Amino acid sequence: MATLNYVDERVLPDEPFADEKVSETNDDNYEARILALVAEEDGHDIKLRTVTWQKAAWLLAGEQVCLAVMAQTWSLSVLGWVPGIITMLVSAILFTITSMTMHKFIMRHPDIRDICDFGYYAFGNSKVAYVFSGVMLMANNVLLIGFHILTAARILNTLSNHSTCTVVFNVIGMIMGIVFSIPRTLHHVSFMSMISAFCMGVAILLFLIFAGIEDHPTGITAKTAYPALGPVKSRAFPSADTTWVDAMNATLNITFLWVPQILFPTFIGEMRRPQDFPKALSVLTVVSIFLFIVPPSIGFYYVGQYATAPAFGSLGVDSYKKASFAFVIVPTIIIGAIYANVSAKFVYSRMMRDSRHAHSNTVIGWAGWILVMAAIWILAFIFAEVVPSMGDFLSLLGAAFDSFFGFIFYSFAYWQMHKRELFAGFGRTGKTIVHVIILFCGLFLLGPGLYAAVEAIIDDYSGGVKRAFSCDNVAI
Repeated sequence: MATLNYVDERVLPDEPFADEKVSETNDDNYEARILALVAEEDGHDIKLRTVTWQKAAWLLAGEQVCLAVMAQTWSLSVLGWVPGIITMLVSAILFTITSMTMHKFIMRHPDIRDICDFGYYAFGNSKVAYVFSGVMLMANNVLLIGFHILTAARILNTLSNHSTCTVVFNVIGMIMGIVFSIPRTLHHVSFMSMISAFCMGVAILLFLIFAGIEDHPTGITAKTAYPALGPVKSRAFPSADTTWVDAMNATLNITFLWVPQILFPTFIGEMRRPQDFPKALSVLTVVSIFLFIVPPSIGFYYVGQYATAPAFGSLGVDSYKKASFAFVIVPTIIIGAIYANVSAKFVYSRMMRDSRHAHSNTVIGWAGWILVMAAIWILAFIFAEVVPSMGDFLSLLGAAFDSFFGFIFYSFAYWQMHKRELFAGFGRTGKTIVHVIILFCGLFLLGPGLYAAVEAIIDDYSGGVKRAFSCDNVAI
């Protein structure tokens, strides 16, 4: 196994943030460091720092506009309008704050290539934090890629009326994912992200149209199928029989959607002008606030207590369900490819290190890249087979990984940047308090949130869910 390549400590100053005011305002120095990093790629066959802020915006939108949007209707059906919308708005605010903190921190360290380098610096040049971040990065991304394999199998099962074994559909999803993951730069992947976001937008629009024109929604089981739960209705607050596990999993589904920052350092690291990232982030924030709140709210109004995750399963007319769900196959594979790209780069760059194969069109270089990519997708395929429930999948990811990559990391990054002036003035004190709140949000997700996610998976295994490596029909 290749030795992990830590950030070269010899280039680090003894006190990286000793002169904070200078580093905060010295844009010329930062631009010079970026130009030096770009110049290092002169002569490389494969150049990474080629992404414009517009293409970065497409990458962000392609990664964010995903099937998880369609799980928000179920979250609203559990939490109700008031707690649900409040959770969405708070998540949007915290997402914006933590993303900007991340960018400011990377402005101090333009050599950051991924979330692992970010963790190294955020925790005071800690190799332990680097290794921990690497393990968490790979675990998170492999599980997410497995989720997309599982989703591809559900789509193919639904469209074909379970024409063959589900394991076969999982294999098909894995093979498609490997093929779409072959491009080595995000510059090329950004074009696929445009197509991904468009197809997911069409799927969402079709769902809303069909939910509005059909007579009534449907349900998953005989006990929850229309009209077993009465007329369609939406509620302001959770029902009296809502359990802690249900409420927590609904909350985790929302926070999962709003916490994509694990990929951001890699996106920023491949931008031609990383200082332009806030422009791409602004586009993403506007798109996300609309898509993450408005369509799920409309869906909740029409399907009410019959909401499923994903919401396509709530549609009562089979042809409506298939027509809308079919478009999800494109973002399912492409978003999986984005996560695979980031994961493979982490392994590949440490494996090839500074050899010419890392950035040249050599047989060894491409063979190594394809083998790493195939290994990631195969491992993800295994996880897709053993995890029983899509909704629980999202909750587990939200609790175990988003607690760190969405909250805790940025509280520590903020402390590193401002540890000598945490309470210097009213404005700085307010920002410090906000980042303390962010830290506690992360710890809450890691503690009670992870407990609720594990309990939900245990409950699912005790019930009638898909068995591991089985041919059971997983159609919605």
